[in-house]
Amino acid sequence: MTRDDATVGDTGIRGRPRTEDSYGIPASSEGLLPWGFVEETLAADRTYWVTTVRPDGRPHARPTWGVWVDRTFHCGGGERTRWVRNLAVDPEIVVHRESAEEVVILEGRARRIDEETADPDLLERLEAAYERKYGVGHGTPFFAVDPSTVFAWRDYPEDATRWEFDVEVEAEDGDANESGTETETEDG
Repeated sequence: MTRDDATVGDTGIRGRPRTEDSYGIPASSEGLLPWGFVEETLAADRTYWVTTVRPDGRPHARPTWGVWVDRTFHCGGGERTRWVRNLAVDPEIVVHRESAEEVVILEGRARRIDEETADPDLLERLEAAYERKYGVGHGTPFFAVDPSTVFAWRDYPEDATRWEFDVEVEAEDGDANESGTETETEDG
C-alpha cells in the first residue's frame, strides 16, 4: 500500500480492497482514486444510508441527511430514533452513499457531538451547513464519523480503492491486533 498525502490527517493508507482474485481488482496501485473523490462525493450528496448495530447484534439500516464539515462526515438524529439509541450502546457505524455506481463506504465509529461535548464554533458550522444544504436547521445531537476503513470506486474493479486509518479498537476474535489495526482478512 502507498501513503496518500491527501488523506485526513495524513493517517490514511491507500491501497486495494482485499478479496477473491475472481473479482478482478488489479494488484497495482495504478488507477487508485484520490481522497478528493471521497470528500467531493460525500459533500455533494443529499441522502446517505447509515447502518448501526442493535443491542441484540442485528444490523439496522436507514437513510439520513448529512454534511461534510472540517473534512469529516457528520449526521444526526433524534434521541428516540432507533439508530441514535443503537449508537449509545455501540458506536460502530457504516455510511454508504445512495449510488451503487459511484461508491463511497465509510466504516468506523460515531462520535457524539452536542452542547456538552463540542466546541460551540463547530456546532455553529454544522448548523450552518445543514441550513445551506437542506434549508432547515438540525439541532443536536450530531455524530462525526471517524473512519477506520473507507472504500470507493466509480469504475469497478479498475479503480477500487481502500483507505485504512489508525484508530483505537478493541481486539475481538482475532479481527484486530494489539495495536488496534486490522489483520489481513478479506473485505467482503
